[in-house]
Amino acid sequence: MEIAVLGGGCFWCLEGILRRVRGVRQVISGYAGGETSNPTYEAVCTGKTGHAEVVKIEYDPLVITYEDILGLFFDLHDPTTLNRQGADVGTQYRSVIFYLDDSQLNAAKRIIAEYERTKKWPNPIVTELAPFAVFYPAEDYHQDFLNQNGSNRYCQMVIAPKLKKFLLEHSDHMKD
Repeated sequence: MEIAVLGGGCFWCLEGILRRVRGVRQVISGYAGGETSNPTYEAVCTGKTGHAEVVKIEYDPLVITYEDILGLFFDLHDPTTLNRQGADVGTQYRSVIFYLDDSQLNAAKRIIAEYERTKKWPNPIVTELAPFAVFYPAEDYHQDFLNQNGSNRYCQMVIAPKLKKFLLEHSDHMKD
């Protein structure tokens, strides 16, 4: 198994969708990239800890590649908005790839360069590339949030439409 650590806005969106991808064994919502040890959700939401809401993805590279994970990640959020995803605003919602080694860094640079070359988005990509240091799992009530809280208004209004679109566009990557 290998690990990817990605932030693209609210971790509920990424976690709820990526856990349905073939080859993904586990997705944990959490925090990375900040200065505070063992941050809480409330502290991260202030924007003062420096952390981003992220997901830690454990995946089987024989089933899905890191490049494929990054491609799905870029399709799940807008990498052209600085410190914002929809109504979620603040550095904790930044688009960020925490790379674990040079191979992951180089893959991220290649994919970003290709998207910039092909003008996949009308605006420049602002996704941060940062070395991975520490991951802090979010509180238990954030884990598997979509499955546990499907009737929640945020799940219905934000995550469900993303999931529906994702399922249509990436059926080849979905678990049976």
